[in-house]
Amino acid sequence: MDFFSRLPPPVMVIIASLFTWSITALGAAVVFLFKSVNKKTLDAMLGLSAGVMIAASFWSLIAPAIDLCGTLGYNKWMIPAAGFVTGGLFILAVAVFLDKKISSENSKGKKGNILLVTSITMHNIPEGLAVGVGFGGFALGIPGCTLISAMMIALGIGIQNFPEGTAVSVPLLKGGTKRFKAFFIGQASGFVEPISAILGYFLTMAIRSILPFLLTFSAGAMIAVVSNELLPDGGKENKNICTLGCIFGFVIMMILDVALTF
Repeated sequence: MDFFSRLPPPVMVIIASLFTWSITALGAAVVFLFKSVNKKTLDAMLGLSAGVMIAASFWSLIAPAIDLCGTLGYNKWMIPAAGFVTGGLFILAVAVFLDKKISSENSKGKKGNILLVTSITMHNIPEGLAVGVGFGGFALGIPGCTLISAMMIALGIGIQNFPEGTAVSVPLLKGGTKRFKAFFIGQASGFVEPISAILGYFLTMAIRSILPFLLTFSAGAMIAVVSNELLPDGGKENKNICTLGCIFGFVIMMILDVALTF
């Protein structure tokens, strides 16, 4: 932790985003061990990640954005609300578009697998952006944007990337794709995160005036991912386990992001 805190912020962003990608790769590597993964374990991970991301969206993104609006002389609710709604609608638009495409194709065939990979890859973009914006806010010294909060955003996204990597590689393996190729495609779906994280960081550093919008855009996107992807998937069969994971994830993030910064 002490070593990491002395690194230049751009290096922190690269390391944090490579961490989130590596967890995707780890999830994709499940194909080398099994053709399926214990559903209860995955649901607990989905719930834990959801709790972390919900807490991070408020303490690490929305609250700092509101405070920064006051510092910059902006309306304290208009820009944060616009950013949050835009981020959420972006994820929903992608989800609706891909749902229509998937429903119009044979989801068990080759095209269905392509759409599955595309779906997860596209919603990894705002997740990477959230990591970059979190570290950008810390680098600028924005109140509430701490190193701990930026790291927890990366941790929350990383946790939920494990089942995402698995969700890509395992169906490909079951569909007849060779193990190494299924792994390669699964890990590649997460490689957009380092790219979008770096973009988010430099946007934050270059245009401080739009930081409240970027922070809340990332928050809205994260909440939409939780609502549209994590909790529904985790709540189908093991909703109690998923809910417990969500509660503990929220509490862990709250303790790390609030208690340790005072």
